Amino acid sequence: MSTLRDIPVGQSTKVKKLNGEGPVKRRIMDMGITKGVDVFVRKVAPLGDPVEVTVRGYELSLRKADAEMIEVE
Repeated sequence: MSTLRDIPVGQSTKVKKLNGEGPVKRRIMDMGITKGVDVFVRKVAPLGDPVEVTVRGYELSLRKADAEMIEVE
């Protein structure tokens, strides 16, 4: 199982599953990150937080903890 956190910068991947529950999962889904959507990793800060991604044409910043909850193919 790999998470969005494991994807190298410049790579694209497809979301397989969202882990976590309640408000955390809701926050991730509110960003447009849902099962089957393509995510492109643009940049990762030197200490790994935040992870900058492009989803559905929008540029987003994800916390490292949130990125670890997004299971990818």
